Amino acid sequence: YRAITSAHYRGAVDALLVYDVTRHATFENVMRWLKELRDHTDPNIVLMLIGNKSDLRHLVAVSTDDGKALAERESLYFMETSALEATNVESAFTELLTQIYGIVRKKAVETGDEGAASAIPSTGQTINVKDDMSAWKKIRCCSS
Repeated sequence: YRAITSAHYRGAVDALLVYDVTRHATFENVMRWLKELRDHTDPNIVLMLIGNKSDLRHLVAVSTDDGKALAERESLYFMETSALEATNVESAFTELLTQIYGIVRKKAVETGDEGAASAIPSTGQTINVKDDMSAWKKIRCCSS
């Protein structure tokens, strides 16, 4: 396991640390996974803490305030989502892409790498993720 860890994380630019708001044990495991990420990834990796199953408010074991506090303490982006209801799922990925874009753009400007800078859309240019994902929608899981 340890031998493949660094290879698994190599080149990662982002990670979502997802816990189940209805199961406190999943929240307790976040710190272990965060340590793993910080030990094996670039320091500039974009990390987001996600509390999932926000639709199950009547079963909450981890409060929004607890999630926010951990995210703030560890300098993570934070969001609660509901995969079932598709609440904030797209927003989470949009935020990740926005943060990654900012880091890549900053690195290109700092290094003066004209090639990298020209590959980055100029300010005001729209990147439409939905259009780029249209090919993926045509592929169905497990279809023959």
